[in-house]
Amino acid sequence: MKRALTILAVASLAVAARVSAQSTIARPQRPYRPGIEVLLADSMHLVQGKRVGLITNHSGVLRDGRSTIDALARAPGVRLTALFAPEHGIRGQAHAGEKIATTVDSATGVTVYSLYGETRVPTEEMLEDVDVLLYDIQDLGARTYTFPWTMALSANAAKRPFIVLDRPNPIRADRVEGGVLEPAFRSFVGQYPVAMRYGMTPGELLLYLAGTGQVSADVKVVPMDGYRRDMWWSDTGWPWANPSPNIRSPDAALLYTGTVLFEGTNVSEGRGTPMPFQLIGASWLGDAGQIARELNAKRLAGVVFDSTLITMEKGFKFPEQRIPMIVVTVSDRDIVRPHVVGLHLLRAIYARHPRDFGWRNTAIDRLAGSDRLRAAVEREGGIEALIPVLDRESAEFAKRIAPYLLYR
Repeated sequence: MKRALTILAVASLAVAARVSAQSTIARPQRPYRPGIEVLLADSMHLVQGKRVGLITNHSGVLRDGRSTIDALARAPGVRLTALFAPEHGIRGQAHAGEKIATTVDSATGVTVYSLYGETRVPTEEMLEDVDVLLYDIQDLGARTYTFPWTMALSANAAKRPFIVLDRPNPIRADRVEGGVLEPAFRSFVGQYPVAMRYGMTPGELLLYLAGTGQVSADVKVVPMDGYRRDMWWSDTGWPWANPSPNIRSPDAALLYTGTVLFEGTNVSEGRGTPMPFQLIGASWLGDAGQIARELNAKRLAGVVFDSTLITMEKGFKFPEQRIPMIVVTVSDRDIVRPHVVGLHLLRAIYARHPRDFGWRNTAIDRLAGSDRLRAAVEREGGIEALIPVLDRESAEFAKRIAPYLLYR
């Protein structure tokens, strides 16, 4: 299919300054509006008179609390004919990795097809009554999050116009970090060679992938209004809502691109605790307090470390055991480098516990996007040598994506 990249025109973004005790963060002069609100206000010509399919979940909402599903189902001249659910399901409540079944939306009577079960792309049979496919899901700005790959793979498979109703990058869209995935390690936690913290909104990411020929699709983006690249989630003025069950705070979202690496080990990444991705531990980590002090001595930017004891929930690593854990607290979000935090945590734990520590080799390589992380963690001075390499890759990636960015 011939690719067509279309950026819808919206009013220019305005800038205001907000001065705090620590930093100055730009805020829009008018309220932030996500792509769905812009669509309903002035871009309905894209969907009126058409049979609409929608990829969404609980994060697809308007400021007034209505879901994107309900808003489109009630929009004049729009026929909502199919819904598609990513990982965690249409309501966002299923556990990570849990297969999702096809069902029916009780409010609209529309079939909800699973894109995290027998197939991870919409089939032609699912799209039989669809003229245009929309995407509205809150992303995390992280390569290891599965939602952007549901978007990209669906756009590539749709053979129909694909419209992204854009939403923010909650950890700032002007930060690119963590190194770029090597194609040999492609998986559903990293489908294309992008940086770990890739510095784009969902719409920008798909424009980049289509514009560089990695995805073949007719892509349109309905941009947000009142959004700037240097905005944190809190700057949107919207309350935090978990985009998936274990991303429970903006700090967890920020740390995720570093601490998610523990999913590829036998150390808990905090799932099964009140603070996933902010707590790291194991039953044998009796020196968690010493490791926390050791890491604090390194003065890693924007974080402090402490230790605690946590009883783990059933169904996770170390189920129902009370285990020592390292607590990672964000002290200055503007200077945190999550991949650096994750690498230093891995090295500190491995260095003290080389016999207890274990890799889940396939998992860690997919998460890291290469096999070089394992070797670096196991070697004295290895992560100090790897970090500059990742930084150079990230800087080069930031240059490549620049032509596809929509926001200042």
